[in-house]
Amino acid sequence: MKLDDFKNLNPRDIGNWPVLPKLVALVVILIGLVFAGYWFDWKPQLEALAAEKNKELDLRTAFLDKKKQAVNLEAYRKQLAEIEESFGEMLKQLPNKSEMEALLTDINQAGLGRGLQFELFRPAPKETNSEFYAELPITIKLTGTYHDIGAFASDVSQLSRIVTLNDVSLALEKDGALTLDAIAKTYRYLDEGEIAAQRKAARDASKAKGKK
Repeated sequence: MKLDDFKNLNPRDIGNWPVLPKLVALVVILIGLVFAGYWFDWKPQLEALAAEKNKELDLRTAFLDKKKQAVNLEAYRKQLAEIEESFGEMLKQLPNKSEMEALLTDINQAGLGRGLQFELFRPAPKETNSEFYAELPITIKLTGTYHDIGAFASDVSQLSRIVTLNDVSLALEKDGALTLDAIAKTYRYLDEGEIAAQRKAARDASKAKGKK
């Protein structure tokens, strides 16, 4: 058949069409039905199936993670106990409130014991509190030889309590002596009453902020 033969077909009399046009029409109708079925029926089902497969994968991953945690639960408990023990040992290196004055004396004696001359030893008027400990900066200025200042820094680092030297600067004087300017920071742990008061203040501040 020629193209003109298709143009002359009567759409109201499909039964009398030649075989080839009928086959072409059937194929077009079939393709249309398949496309309509996919778009309006199969596509949403396939999307739902893909979503369920992804959900199954997420659940499987979560299950395997929890199973792994359950298998390693005893190891986690042991690790937690070790961390708590280590944290306790670290706290022992921090003085309590009553020992703080003795620690300041130790720092001062570490300098005097090395023959250094203190020109300034000024603890800050107020501590800076963290969650479990308080930090007290001490501004120091001392004069001596290079060797004695180095020995003083070593002595401070070997104190039984934690003391750090920060913002260190050295200046050479006219007589050949060195002047050390630094901030010595000491730390102490907060007692239970101080921790409770600090947490209460934080909660009160949070509530007051939420009411605004």
